[in-house]
Amino acid sequence: MRRPTDMPHFEIHATDVDRAKAFYSGLFGWRFQPMPGGEDVGYHLIEGRDIGMDHGLTGGLMQRMDAAPPSGSPIRGGTMTFDVTDCDERYAWALANGGAEALPPTDFPGVGRCAYVEDGQGNVVGMIASAEGEQ
Repeated sequence: MRRPTDMPHFEIHATDVDRAKAFYSGLFGWRFQPMPGGEDVGYHLIEGRDIGMDHGLTGGLMQRMDAAPPSGSPIRGGTMTFDVTDCDERYAWALANGGAEALPPTDFPGVGRCAYVEDGQGNVVGMIASAEGEQ
């Protein structure tokens, strides 16, 4: 069973998704499958030796929403998503304590309820309350 501070999911944002898939396939041997419901953002689930739905860690690769940051800039991308018990409560806490909305709590069938906030320091952090029986 996951603890509230486990990081069960990460995301990689890419300007050229096909190029990124080729890079990570070659680097780590990862495989990619389009995520149902994620077509509008080119979302692909990552499968690898220790990453995937049958492991404690999942990953996603998706189309970058804006221009890529310049090479060498301090914030380059990627999102850490942490397991929480109550996504809505943690989201409200974040907004009340200096955070800003990035994605309000949203249900993803078979996955759980997920939200993203900006932390006031230029980072985006995600939280997910896993679907019943997924923990």
